[in-house]
Amino acid sequence: MNTINTTINIRVDKKTKREADKTLKEMGLDLSSGIKLFLKEIIRSGSIPFQVRTVNGFTPEYEEMIIREYEDALKNSKPYTSAREMHEAILAEDDDE
Repeated sequence: MNTINTTINIRVDKKTKREADKTLKEMGLDLSSGIKLFLKEIIRSGSIPFQVRTVNGFTPEYEEMIIREYEDALKNSKPYTSAREMHEAILAEDDDE
């Protein structure tokens, strides 16, 4: 195993560093060890070791699908001014069949 160490410099806001340090300390780790674990897990899994989510809490793929469906609904749906109008339109469609 290669025992030559190297240094990684990262910039992160103070709050993030402080909160991560506190959380890792509660697990008996220091910040450096936590980052090393993260990097090792990237190597082991060949990917980011957690599911990336958007600010809305969805995976990017799922959020893109929601946006596409929303845009499709706006483009292809008929707006109604009331539930009664929508109900009458549905009944009229049934009569046409």
